[in-house]
Amino acid sequence: MDEEARVGQQYLVDVELKVDFSAAADEDDLSKTIDYCDINRIVQEEMSVRSKLIEHVGQRILKRFKNELSTMESATVEIKKPNPPINGNVEYVSVVLSVSQT
Repeated sequence: MDEEARVGQQYLVDVELKVDFSAAADEDDLSKTIDYCDINRIVQEEMSVRSKLIEHVGQRILKRFKNELSTMESATVEIKKPNPPINGNVEYVSVVLSVSQT
């Protein structure tokens, strides 16, 4: 909605990644796992881009995960929009999107 575009909106983002951590765990080697800071950076960057649909933002996040996180096997992203401007008492609306490397 126009007002939301002007004043902004808070969102909640949950990320679930499937990664084979066995080499990282065996060798105590960060380069063989996924750095949480990278995940956070990608989510923050994509959430800061103005978009009409949370579905579009979620798809962009997953695309970047797939392109930038080489050890990721699959990912699920849920974006929640609290107190949506719809008729009724609704806590939030959300979309859940998933992708795999294969």
